[in-house]
Amino acid sequence: MTPTLVRHHRHHANAATAPATGAGARARDWAEIQERMLVPLYEAAYERLEVGSSTRLLGLGCGSGLALLIAASRGARVTGVDADPERVALARERLLADAPRAGGDPEEAREAVRLYEGDSARVCGDDARAYNLVTAFEPLGCAAGDSEGLAAALESAIPLAERGSEVLLAGWGPPERCATSAVLRVASRLTETLRSGGGRGWRPALRDDLEDVASRAGLKPDGSGRVACPFGYADMDSAVRGLLSTGLFDAAVRATDPGQVEKELTEALHPHVRRDGTVWMSNVFRYLIARTP
Repeated sequence: MTPTLVRHHRHHANAATAPATGAGARARDWAEIQERMLVPLYEAAYERLEVGSSTRLLGLGCGSGLALLIAASRGARVTGVDADPERVALARERLLADAPRAGGDPEEAREAVRLYEGDSARVCGDDARAYNLVTAFEPLGCAAGDSEGLAAALESAIPLAERGSEVLLAGWGPPERCATSAVLRVASRLTETLRSGGGRGWRPALRDDLEDVASRAGLKPDGSGRVACPFGYADMDSAVRGLLSTGLFDAAVRATDPGQVEKELTEALHPHVRRDGTVWMSNVFRYLIARTP
């Protein structure tokens, strides 16, 4: 890991000790607590795809930009798109502020990094880059309907990529290999009544989630892999805030109330608390590499 990335991780670990308040609290909890849990997935995928100075990457659902930052540190030109304006603002702060600290030129950083709020349709017409890598790191297999949303995003993004470009899709591994699955079932149970009315609750990952999305988007599978991504938190408060920042408990909050969700989430996390008070859950994530037609 580069020195710049080490600094970012240390900052996140320290910042996570104090709860975020006010506007953008959940987005900052995501950036400072939860997003880094997927770093092993980002790094394994980039290593396999040989991401470097020749890479022109379009990141769908880029969140607060950590995956883009890692790609940029390998020399890639990166563009990110996310529907959450608070996360996009944090990504812009993180990526564009990184160049001066690393001794880079701010203008060159702005040219190498572009961020958009909304979906990939915002990129078309404003950014003439022909991408040779499209990534969707937000893991599938969590919320009912998430695969349909990704398939639609890919359909808009594929025309922006060169013919035969690589597309990276990520998803949760088998529930029996993911300790966090048992905790996420809290969301499923609490949203049972809402789901009958069309709510989007949590669901277990299915074996062919990624392949199904690739097929619907007209992509040709070209490899896959699995990566261990343990979720580790400094304490129970950080664990609750981190998991709530994923959005997977939003339907549960609507179906009940925030206090009830936090209470039951805390109870579900108790088996994963270590003697020193840290919370640890082992997980396995999948990734699928496909190619554009």
